[in-house]
Amino acid sequence: MIRSAKFIKSLADLKTYKTESANYDCPEICIAGRSNVGKSSFINMLTGRKKLAKTSSTPGRTRLLNLFDINDGEFILVDLPGYGYAKASKAEIEKWSRLTDGYFTETEKLIHTFALVDIRHEPNALDKQMISYLYNAGRPFTIAATKADKLSRAQQDRARRTIAGALKVGVDNIILTSAETGQGRDEIIKRIDQIIETSGV
Repeated sequence: MIRSAKFIKSLADLKTYKTESANYDCPEICIAGRSNVGKSSFINMLTGRKKLAKTSSTPGRTRLLNLFDINDGEFILVDLPGYGYAKASKAEIEKWSRLTDGYFTETEKLIHTFALVDIRHEPNALDKQMISYLYNAGRPFTIAATKADKLSRAQQDRARRTIAGALKVGVDNIILTSAETGQGRDEIIKRIDQIIETSGV
């Protein structure tokens, strides 16, 4: 259950992240996904706070590590920079990549990743690369398919099977979500409760 949520800080580099993360003992759960997949809307839906994470119609706005305190220190929600924004400069893309890759390398507190994919599109090479990385690194993850309200129930079922096949995961490891309707919120929160309970942190 999410009772409270507050924004802590945006971090531009790993050194700042390491300094900041030394200030808390609770576990981290991170949100990863390509640009415009709806990470900010997902966070707002999840926490029940419409303006907690800044949303934008312009892809590529999340260029920092954004930290959110959930339930007064029960866990930290980490919003990673969106990947795959084609209009960003090569230098910007490399910076975001270093920040994301470095976070996964450096963090000692991450217990789970919610990997977001857009239900309307088959996962692309970058989505597959992210899931492959998490799998090979032994990092537990759950896939959340966003924007489910854009499809009919039958289309959602077909899209879920397509995503499962493309990412080589079980259909049960994909939760369908919608920031517009709140679909999937209870299921995500239930998954988080299970993650926290079994983490031993």
